[in-house]
Amino acid sequence: MASESLRDLREFAADLAWQAGKLTLRYFQTDIATEIKADASPVTVADRQSERLMRELIAARYPDHSILGEEEGETRPGATYRWVLDPIDGTKTFVRGVPLYAVLVGLERDGEAVVGAINIPGTGELLHAARGEGCSWNGRVARVSQVPRLRDALLLCSDAESMPQYGRAAAYRRMVAATKLQRTWGDAYGYVLVATGRAEVMLDADVRLWDATALLPVVTEAGGTLTDWRGTQTAAGGEAIGTNGLVLDELLALVGARGE
Repeated sequence: MASESLRDLREFAADLAWQAGKLTLRYFQTDIATEIKADASPVTVADRQSERLMRELIAARYPDHSILGEEEGETRPGATYRWVLDPIDGTKTFVRGVPLYAVLVGLERDGEAVVGAINIPGTGELLHAARGEGCSWNGRVARVSQVPRLRDALLLCSDAESMPQYGRAAAYRRMVAATKLQRTWGDAYGYVLVATGRAEVMLDADVRLWDATALLPVVTEAGGTLTDWRGTQTAAGGEAIGTNGLVLDELLALVGARGE
């Protein structure tokens, strides 16, 4: 793909995330009804309308591209390009009126994540990146921190209480003991903090493809890493560790060969 075309796709992804985020704000901090899906996760009319808007915009601009979304599944499978959408990442956060939810737009080319956009509508933060093109944060360059050691690092995770469920309790305790500060500013917002140099580590023991595809280009183009708990760069590992890169090896040593 030509560099200019990749830039075009990046700008389009950023616009998708911005427009969908603007839509979600119509429902934010209102008495919005919540339904529970078969997988026990919540969904609202804002989730569904956000995804529908993005699907319509993609279909109009790139009718031959595949689309995979959390709420409506996949259309046109097998295409070279596939958009991967999470219309509201952090629906529980959104429903509670907390502004740390996100709209996530990722683009795969032949199965590899090459473009990502993250919009945090409640805080007005928009990040977008493309492979080899760097990462932008509200018009400025996004860069990870230069903190070199875990002893000085800020560690984030979405849900510390779920670590035992996924066999990560002991590893997580070791990470907590090794780091300077810990907080649970979770979901995509934690990875935004890593990509913008405000945290060094973000952990998730359970993520889906629509949670991670947008994150990989954003974090890596900001100079960091997005891997599974074994250190493999991927958005499809079912788990995720985002770091500033400098502390990754030290962190993985705490995970251990068995993960626990």
